[in-house]
Parts: sequence; C-alpha cells; structure tokens
Amino acid sequence: MTKSRTSVLIVGAGPVGLALAGDLGWRGDACTLIERTDGAISAPKMDMVGIRTMEHCRRWGISDWVSHSPYPRDYPQDNVFLTSLTGYELGREAIPPKNLEKRPPQSPQNRERCPQDMFDPILTRFVRQFEHVDLRYRTELVDFGERDDGVVATLRDHAAGRDYQMTADFLVGTDGGSSAVREKLGIGMSGQPVLTYTTNIIFRCPDLPELHDKGRAYRFIFIGPEGTWLTIVAINGADRWRMSIVGTAEKKTFTEEEVKDLIRRAMGKDFDFEILTIVPWVRRELVADSYGTKRVFIAGDSAHLMSPTGGFGMNTGIGDSVDLGWKLDAMIRGWGGADLMRSYEIERKPIAVRNVSESSGNLKRMLSSRDRKPPAEIFGDSEAGRQARKEFGDWYAEQMRREWFTIGIHLGYRYENSPVVYSDGTPSPADEIATYTQISRPGSRAPHVWLADGSSTLDLFGRSFVLLRLGRDAPDAERFLRAAKARNMPLDVQVLDDEEACKIYQYRLVLVRPDGHVAWRSDNLPKDAGEILDVVRGARSSAVNERNASRVA
Repeated sequence: MTKSRTSVLIVGAGPVGLALAGDLGWRGDACTLIERTDGAISAPKMDMVGIRTMEHCRRWGISDWVSHSPYPRDYPQDNVFLTSLTGYELGREAIPPKNLEKRPPQSPQNRERCPQDMFDPILTRFVRQFEHVDLRYRTELVDFGERDDGVVATLRDHAAGRDYQMTADFLVGTDGGSSAVREKLGIGMSGQPVLTYTTNIIFRCPDLPELHDKGRAYRFIFIGPEGTWLTIVAINGADRWRMSIVGTAEKKTFTEEEVKDLIRRAMGKDFDFEILTIVPWVRRELVADSYGTKRVFIAGDSAHLMSPTGGFGMNTGIGDSVDLGWKLDAMIRGWGGADLMRSYEIERKPIAVRNVSESSGNLKRMLSSRDRKPPAEIFGDSEAGRQARKEFGDWYAEQMRREWFTIGIHLGYRYENSPVVYSDGTPSPADEIATYTQISRPGSRAPHVWLADGSSTLDLFGRSFVLLRLGRDAPDAERFLRAAKARNMPLDVQVLDDEEACKIYQYRLVLVRPDGHVAWRSDNLPKDAGEILDVVRGARSSAVNERNASRVA
C-alpha cells in the first residue's frame, strides 16, 4: 500500500477544516486536508461570519475577500415578525445593510453576511495560496491508529479507486456532527440530542420581494395560531431563499407537495417558485465529552452541536481552529511544551458549553409564542386586531432582541483556568451578551485600539508571542528576549506609547499569544521570565494557576 506523510492530517473540508488548514499554511506548516465529497455546497448551512472570525480573517489577509463577497452590501438585514408575507406585520427589528452598519469601537472589523457557498470558496482560495498545504477532495478517512510518535491513517481516493496510508504527527477531525474521527475515538456527547426536528428548503424565486408589501429583509419569522412555525432567510440577497420548518421534538417528514403548501401558506397566496433542495435535520444541544487524545483532536461540529439561532456554530468552530493552529505549530517546530495540546480542550470546551447554551436560549425565546399563543385577534382586520398585533409584536420583539445583538458572545469569551495562561488572580468579570468591555486580563482577547498609523493593536498579533511594552517607562524586555531565544520560542516586542492603549491595557507589560489572547501581564519584570514563558508554552505548571484551580475545585 502506498504511503505518504504530513505534519497534520485534517479530516473534513468545511469552513472549520479550511480555517485550520489555512492557519497552519499561513504559519508555514505542511498539512493535508481531505474531504470525502467534491466540496460543492448545494444547501448553505451558515451565512453570518462573526466579528471575531472577521478579526481572524483580517490577520490572514482575507477580510476584504469576505466583505466583498457577492452578497449585496445594500441588502437590509431586518428581522420581521409576521403572519404571512401578504398578511400582517407584527414587528420588526431594523438592522442596516452591511454598507451602512457602523463598526463597533471594540474592533477593527464588522460582522459580515457571507453564506457558506460564498465563504467556503474564499477559505479554499486562501488555503490554495500555500504550496505546503495539500487539499484533496473525494478522499475519505477509512481508519486510523494512534502511536506515541504520531498517527497512521488509511485513506480512500474515490476518484482513483484505491486505498493508501498516510502518517502524520497529528490528526484533527473537522468532519461534522456525525464525525468518524469522534466515533473512532469512542467519544460520547452530552446534552439534549433533540431540540426540534427541522426541515430546510432552499427555493428559488427572483421576484419574491415584489410579491408582497413587507420589503426586503434578511429574515422573516412566521407566527400562526400555533405560534412560531416557520422562518425564511434571504440566502444570497437575490433569488435564493432558505425556508425552515421549525418543527418540534416529534419527528415529522414532509412530502414535496406538503412543502409547497407551506411555502404558499407563508406567502399567503399562490406564486411561482422552484424547490432546489429539501433537507431534514435535527437541532441539537450537545458537547463532546472529550476533545481528543494526545495526537488526535476534534473541532467544530465534531465537538459541539447547537441550534443555529444566534449564528454561533461555525464561528465557535473557527475559534477551535485558531486555538489549535498556533499550538500545533508550536509542537511541529519543537518549542511547545508537553502540556500545550492538553490546554486545547480546557480552553475551548467551556466556550462550546457557553455558546451551545446561548443558542438553545435563543431557540426557546423564538418559540416562546408557542407557550404564549398569539390572540386570535391578530389575524383579523379590526381595531382590536391592530392593538393586539402591536402588543404581541412588541412583546415578541423584546423576546428576540437578545439574539440579534451578541458582540459579547463573539468577543468576550475567556480562557479561565487554562494551564497555558498565567493567571494574575484578578476576579472574572461578568459574562456580557449585547455589550462588550475590553480588558487585558489573562485569558481574554487582547483589546483593540486604533494606532496613529491607522493600524489596530490586533494587527500586531498572530505570527508569534508579542510582548507589549506600554508607556514610556515600561520595563526593558531584554530578559524576555533572552529567555525566548534559549527556548527557540518566537517572541516579538512592541512598544506602544499611546494614551488610549495604555488606558485600556492598564499594565506596562502584556504578553499576547499568537491567537491574540493575553497570556500574562504585570507592571514589573518577573524575577524569572523563563518561568513565565515555560508556563504559557505548556512546559511547566504555574503555582498561581494551581492555587486558582484548587479554589475552583
């Protein structure tokens, strides 16, 4: 059997696998990404690229590719609650189109609307820039075995009709909710396996906005006598639409004729449309019990499954890839410590639990109208109906508002109790949802500040660890540089004599990891800079971290 070798074998070329392959390629690491299909996207599952994901895209140099995708930037992003498209509007959360949305002060980027059939090709283009990244479609993982020094995988090339072996230092399963990698490792998932049985229908109708009086909007949420029963989303802002029959916890399948009847019910009249795909699926609330072993890991939907209410799924997975990327790079290049890869699960699993819970909460709020059934008056043309529609619409809009504004979820996640974050013992701040307060506390995302040259502090991070010396009187960094050189550990020093940066970062010395999270901070040089670096690269434990962990336990 033919054999080949790679540093990292990534199984599954969805957005999470593509992001990991791209991040490794950007760092100069050889890897192989396999995908059992041809990579075509007929039914895009995601369309919102979150603000933190856009910050990663900025680091990779592809943020403009995303913001300039074919999705029309003048398309309104409103969320509309209604009885039918030709019926009554109950309420609306007005959100401006992308070309008018203001950039938040906490980031150099905006969230973007870029559906998967546009986003995946962008990530593929990014990956194909690197000759040392091998992207193989129609290639399936048949089996693998883990050894002390690596992984041996059997792959099947469906195009050539042959099996062959590949050895790798590490293997990462980004192969979705039914992950073969997770199953092979025997990892279970905990949570709720069924929230609702939902059916997605992609249909084509170029003139849909002209057939009703509700105008263009990103999302329409339909309320019937039974409560919330359907949503329709503008996939590409043109001719394709995704209709989701929300469903219940009881399994139900729909014939094509039944689907057509529901589309007509949503419109409120007959009209011409073309059904492209009908895909039943299950909303789940699950997180993997483990994120892997010594050399095999899972990420994205392989590790966590959540309702799409909120748009956290893919973005949480991209966060997994970024966390894995720099750690795998450290191990490949030999400066990562023995415990570095262990920190992946410790850091990322709590974020998945948090985001899965928030997604389920959004679903419950969307379905709250099933408990508080809409009064019959809202479906009638009367003064009582108009009053009832306003009252119900105001209530429903308030229920839903938490889902639309979630900058705290995207930027405010923190790596608490991580063995590779040097804790300073400060208390954990409150977890924010609709707001986000930037802090330099270890484990948090390093704050964004605009600098005099028009760049962001975030532009300083990514390739290596970065030691920020803030203010004119910041201690000298030579002690850190010598310690890093002795460990072959990449470390850059940046001097920021900037009033706003000093104010937000608070401390005179802040050490930032390659993924843009703060690893350590202080006003003073440590007695042993090498001890700090050994902790944050996973080569030794910190007495401070151990004390904090014992208090949590």
